Amino acid sequence: MTLTILYQDEYLVAIHKPAGLLVHRSMIDRHETQFAMQMLRDQIGQHVFPVHRLDRPTSGVLVFALSADIARLVGEQFAGNTIAKTYFAIVRGHVKEAGLIDYALKEKLDKIADKRAKQDKDAQEAQTEYVPLQQFELPFAVSRYPSARYTLVRLHPKTGRKHQLRRHMCHINHPIVGDTTHGDGKHNKFMRDQFSFNGLALTCQQMCMTHPVSNEKLAIVNDFDQRMSTLMTQWGWAIPSLDRLDLLSNNR
Repeated sequence: MTLTILYQDEYLVAIHKPAGLLVHRSMIDRHETQFAMQMLRDQIGQHVFPVHRLDRPTSGVLVFALSADIARLVGEQFAGNTIAKTYFAIVRGHVKEAGLIDYALKEKLDKIADKRAKQDKDAQEAQTEYVPLQQFELPFAVSRYPSARYTLVRLHPKTGRKHQLRRHMCHINHPIVGDTTHGDGKHNKFMRDQFSFNGLALTCQQMCMTHPVSNEKLAIVNDFDQRMSTLMTQWGWAIPSLDRLDLLSNNR
């Protein structure tokens, strides 16, 4: 596999991370042999330093620094929640209007990877803005309703908590399609059986940050997730797009 490079200079490199690819080695998935960090290092011939992460089933923009100092500077932006991230997701049900989810999340610890972490942390504040873009209704009785309804939403996480988008959309009863932990098992099975859609319908398409050296605004834009676009094409949906100029103007 050759990773798609979205942006590269002497300080940063950003790629499209395919769904299913781990960012780096994990105690949880010891059997895995492919990781974005090692693959990118081999591809460009130099060490890379992760500054954030994407969940394994989530596709989209993934940024690495090319030195430890730059990683620290960019990491401070992520920690300060000053980087604007735009996700797209397909969720169950019709989302009627835009809104803000302000719901604190208690960190969910993994028994293996987090066995040494503090087990009784307080819930952390977490906010997610969401905007419904397109709605669709399929003539299938997946659960108790005579039809199956879905919405394409644009998500802007204002904080960066673990599994924040998945947990927040579940909190408002619009779980993301394909989420096996926080989602709707009946609808997930329906998507697999009827449309051969496997995985999570969540992608990080855009990221706007301040360049750690030039201090200029840097917009990194990814192509829309191929799996999600294939599904949407079958439903007659238009594929969303947002160019870099729009992204910069919306996040100044």
